[in-house]
Amino acid sequence: VCFRMYTEGEAKKMGVVGWVKNTSKGTVTGQVQGPEEKVDSMKSWLSKVGSPSSRIDRTNFSNEKTISKLEYSNFSVRY
Repeated sequence: VCFRMYTEGEAKKMGVVGWVKNTSKGTVTGQVQGPEEKVDSMKSWLSKVGSPSSRIDRTNFSNEKTISKLEYSNFSVRY
């Protein structure tokens, strides 16, 4: 369903950094960093929109914290 590709594109449009990858359980995991309002927008997109042919049953955001500097310089798909 190209979820990772669409996620990468949306993250770059929104101006957040991090990564996304598929899991062996058929789910998607990742990390998003950036200004709080941009991260919140990305979380909303991940929860409600996704790729055109994806079905989002549930989202789970965990380990949320404020960081002093970004740990990534871009957003990428991991394999």
